[in-house]
Order: sequence, then C-alpha cells, then structure tokens
Amino acid sequence: MKRKDLDSLIALGEGFTTEFKRSGTANLGRELCAFANADGGMILIGVTDDGRCLGVQNHNRLKSEVQAIARSAEPTILVNVESVDAVLCIRVPAQQGKPYSFGGKFYLREGASSQQMSRDEIREFFYREGLIHYDETPCNAYDLKRDLKPPIWARFIKRAGLPESLDRKTALHNLHLIKDGKMTHAGAWLLTDDIGRYTMQAKIICALFQGTSNATILDRKEFSSDLYTNYQECMAYLKSKLNSAFIPTSSGRNERLELPEEALREALVNAIAHRDYRIPGSVQLHIFHDRLEIVSPGGLPAGMRQEDLGRRSIPRNPLLFGLLFRMNLVEQVGSGINRIRLLCKNYGVAIPKIEVEDNWVTVVFKRLNRTDQTAGASVTQSVTQSVTQSVTQSVTQSSDPIDQVLRVLSEHGELSSSQLREALNVKHRHLFRHNYLHPALARELIAMTIPDKPSSRLQKYRLTHKGKRVLKQGTPDNG
Repeated sequence: MKRKDLDSLIALGEGFTTEFKRSGTANLGRELCAFANADGGMILIGVTDDGRCLGVQNHNRLKSEVQAIARSAEPTILVNVESVDAVLCIRVPAQQGKPYSFGGKFYLREGASSQQMSRDEIREFFYREGLIHYDETPCNAYDLKRDLKPPIWARFIKRAGLPESLDRKTALHNLHLIKDGKMTHAGAWLLTDDIGRYTMQAKIICALFQGTSNATILDRKEFSSDLYTNYQECMAYLKSKLNSAFIPTSSGRNERLELPEEALREALVNAIAHRDYRIPGSVQLHIFHDRLEIVSPGGLPAGMRQEDLGRRSIPRNPLLFGLLFRMNLVEQVGSGINRIRLLCKNYGVAIPKIEVEDNWVTVVFKRLNRTDQTAGASVTQSVTQSVTQSVTQSVTQSSDPIDQVLRVLSEHGELSSSQLREALNVKHRHLFRHNYLHPALARELIAMTIPDKPSSRLQKYRLTHKGKRVLKQGTPDNG
C-alpha cells in the first residue's frame, strides 16, 4: 500500500471494513475474528479514533504478535501485514473457513465496532453461511405416532418410488428424514395433510389481480397440504387462470398455454425448493393482466450474487431438494434458471426477469396480450402441423398401443385424456382406456399431473423418467 492510499483510507474514517488502533495489539483477536466472519477488512495500528496518524515503533515485534494472534483463532485467520511509514497495516482478506472464533467466542462487525455474538446470532450466522440447513433440523411439532398415518406414508412411498415392502423405520433413516428421534422439517413438509401445523409459512398462496396493480383481488387460493400436493394444485390453479389458444392439428386441436408450462413448473419448484423456510412469508404467485410473478422468500443464499444465477447453485435446503429430485419434480442442481430461459426462448415468449432483494427473489413472466397471443398461436400452428405429421407417421408405424402413447406425449408434452385420445385417433373411450391409458399408467411409463385427484377436470398425463428411458431404448415395456 502506498502512502497516498493510506491517507485516503484514513480520511474515510472507521467503518464496517476499517478499524483504527492507537497502539499495541490489545483486543486484536476480537477484531481479526470479526472481520474474518464478515467480508474482510483493514486494521491500522498507529492511528487514533479521530484519524490522527501517530505511528508505532517495533514493527517487526508487532508483526510477529499479529501473526501469532491470527494463528490462535479457530480456525487460523489468514492476514497480510505491512508497514506504511510508521503505521502498521493489517489486511484481513475475505475468508473461506467461516465461522471463526477467538478464545472460544464468536465476533461480528456491527457498524464500526466488533461485537460478541449472542447464541441466537451464532445460530443465525450458521444458517446464513449454509453450515446448518433448516430442512435437516428436527421438527418438534411433528409427532411420528400421531401424524405419520398409513395413507400419508403410502402416498409418499409411491411418489418417492420406494417399494411397499420396505420397512418404514429403515426407509425414514436411510432417507435422513429422522434426526434425534424426530422427523426433520423436510419430512414434515412432505409427510402431512396440513403443512401449516408445522411451518405456517410453508403454504403456497395464489392471487389473481385486476389490471396491473395489487389494488383489487379477483380471486385468492391458499394451498396447505403437503409440498408435493401444493405444487400440483398450484400449477392446476395457475393453468386455469392463464389464457390458452387452441391450435388445429391433423388429429383435432391442441391447447397452447400463453406461457410455457414446463418453465412455470420449473420456476415454481425452484421457489419451493430454494426458499428460506425460517422467515415469515409464503411462496406467492401473483397473476396480473400483464405479468405473472412467482415470489420466493429469503433472498439469495450466502455466497450467491444475482450474476451467479444460471451459472452456479448453493442449495439452501439440500435434504428437501434431494427428496423432490427423487419424486421427479426437479432436475440436477443449478439447471433450473437456464432451463426456464431456454424453454421461454423456444416457446417464443420473453425471457423472464429475475428480481433479487434482501428477503425476496421474484421471477417475472411477461404475459401476452390478445394480439400477441393470436400471433404466437398462428406461428406455432405452422410449426405444429409439421411436427404433428411426423408424430402421426411414427405412431402409425408402431403397432404397440403403449409405444404410441409414449411417442405422442414425447412430442406434445402433457395432454388431457381427450387430447391424447384425439392425437392417437382412437374414437372409443373404453378401448382407449383399456388398451392405451391404463396399461401405460400401470407400468409407470406415464403419470397423472394431479395424482391425488384422478378425476380432476384439469387432469393431464405426462411421461415419467421410466417412460422416457423406454422410449429412448426403442423397446416397449411389457411389465
């Protein structure tokens, strides 16, 4: 550091990243620890609180003392020490081994001073730095005997792809759902019919507003079952409120949502998987005339910046994320944002805007007006016609009913029963259910989008991972 740089630093005065010490190394361990637990800083020995530069002597001895104090911290704090004229400058770079303690105590910068952390502050610090994950902590409100009812367990193992014969206690421990003899929060959120009993803010709230402001609410819906069911019902609600266009095809017509459904699913499951469940506020979907907002409480995890989105990921709820992955709701870590962008680009709609605040992350999808939607449907129609021709040809070439179902869903994505039957050109409903739909469901090659409500008018069918694998291999699964 040059003298002019030192003078500039002193002129700015003490603050969050700068500490002045008149002389000596008294309380230096506390200062080093506080800076190490923040984003680093500078300590100037030989400068008074009011910025007068007095200097110190015996720099070599002081440098040795500083290094010894830094090594006494747990873990060792890395520091750079240099002399600028008579002032000893100690630079504490941003550290990777947080949290740091000195003398068995933890310190943190508060404004221009270093303060010892209370028990609650230490716990919050550990959460913020990702050293403790709330989803992995025991949920004291969950009573395993009272709350883990047989229907809830049966529903869970089906979704998670677990064999019915698997011992329940063994499964819970192998999935890390039990800690200290209690259900973890992640387990409580997925193995319940009333998520608010354990975490009130884990509910999902949807609201439809008039116009472009939140002044007038036209409709509001709160989903408070388990996270998986809430996700499915929230998507069904969202699709019922967005506009759709019907595109003629050779086998009838297909429904085209104004926004790509897969992108909406990805954004919603990201909000559920990565939100901070410790703070008040639910995941919220706000439907306006001109946009759709998916709001996730908690801001970005520590160490993440907005420019990192789409390039790296720090899971805030790793246990929950792993369970959602097992249930086929999420792909690999870090792929969500890029997938949303690509899906929107390929769909011909605007790339969603991501707004990051201290306690919120909001994904904003721009909705199409009627003119844009009609134009988009017209463009899609010409593309769809060529796609439909190829689908029809491939379906016709296959004599296996299940293989035909897989091929149609592979090309068209999620379809309702009637849409699937029309695409297959099967006129008789009984024949369709008996030979096509039910066998594919029984072999878990396709799945309902709302499995807990088989008769829902919003019910559709999609390919499972097993179905995609079978289709890729080119051999129909025969049970």
